[in-house]
Amino acid sequence: MSAQRHAADRGILRAFALAILSGVTAAPADRPSILGYLGPNWFASVMGTGIVANAGASLPVHVPGLRAFALAVWVASALWLVLLILAMIAHWLRNPTVARSHVRNPTMAHFYGAAPMALLTVASGALIVGEDLVGARVAVDMAWMLWIAGTLGGLFTAMSIPYLMFTQYRVEPDAAFGGWLMPVVPPMVAAATGSLLIPHMAPGTGRATMLYGCYAMFGLSLVASLIIITMVWSRLSHFGTSGTARVPTLWIVLGPLGQSITVAGLLGTDAALAVDDELAAGMRVFAVLYGVPVWGFAVLWIGLATALTVRTLRRGMPFALTWWSLTFPVGTFVTGTTQLAVHTALPAFRYAAAVAYVGLLCTWILVAVRTFRVGITRGLFTPPGSDPIRAYKDPAT
Repeated sequence: MSAQRHAADRGILRAFALAILSGVTAAPADRPSILGYLGPNWFASVMGTGIVANAGASLPVHVPGLRAFALAVWVASALWLVLLILAMIAHWLRNPTVARSHVRNPTMAHFYGAAPMALLTVASGALIVGEDLVGARVAVDMAWMLWIAGTLGGLFTAMSIPYLMFTQYRVEPDAAFGGWLMPVVPPMVAAATGSLLIPHMAPGTGRATMLYGCYAMFGLSLVASLIIITMVWSRLSHFGTSGTARVPTLWIVLGPLGQSITVAGLLGTDAALAVDDELAAGMRVFAVLYGVPVWGFAVLWIGLATALTVRTLRRGMPFALTWWSLTFPVGTFVTGTTQLAVHTALPAFRYAAAVAYVGLLCTWILVAVRTFRVGITRGLFTPPGSDPIRAYKDPAT
């Protein structure tokens, strides 16, 4: 039985690859078409994989072989991004009606923010570790291209999806969930990647404009995120967790928290390259005065999200693509803690970053294995309903 299962899995994986490369959407009657219902939430897997590389390469603790591992993971995330883009193009060409329906779905539409964040995560990885493979010049050019596309896409989702919520979608009192953060967080990720590009810019007005532009995107995303986090807290207080498949999305709240700490730290470091010494000193101080209090709330949220996740797991929480919510947000907590370690020189933050990275790595392995073992073999490519956060039973459990 085990040999037959492994043979079937290999056959399905081969069919999956051939379908994407050839654009063939036909599938056996007992299995849905791979390209028939490909949602934007799949880009969360690129985010969750790329952040493993970025966090590992910048970790303030030296571990032999970690940078080589981070490079391999970055390559995997970049290749997976290309594959998903090709698959999405094929999906739009073959199934335009279904593809357009995702925008009208009041839950799935929020996950359009995952695509620009996937581009930006891979762009950051190119600057942090990718240059070891492709060289500094190619890495910078790649990062610029992905940053421009990701930033424009992120600003678009930050405007368009809330607009649709305000004017088109019917939003129930208990509808708020972590996924609402997906379209408004991309500008924060763009600010992080932009800060990494500042040292590669020529001194002058352009560099200063990039610095202030990143601070503006930091504020845009932060204020919108705080509003949504408050609504999520209110919904949890009044209505509970609203179903097992949504519980992992609570971890998305950690994303803007950790990413904002990361951005404040990176911009504080780069400020001296773009503004006068007095202002740069203030920005470095802000990185600590802002970062430490928000880090404290992030730790609180980790505790709450962990307790709610364990509670739901004990009640039989099945697999869903929302499990990728357990990866990228934790990765931003690692990078944010790393920045605090850099700016405060406290061993406590170095150790906290290392411990959080171990947790990220374990979670990433678990979710990646489940995605291939359950998702592909059990049809994550099924039509979305009014609530497309679908759950799938692991055949091995």
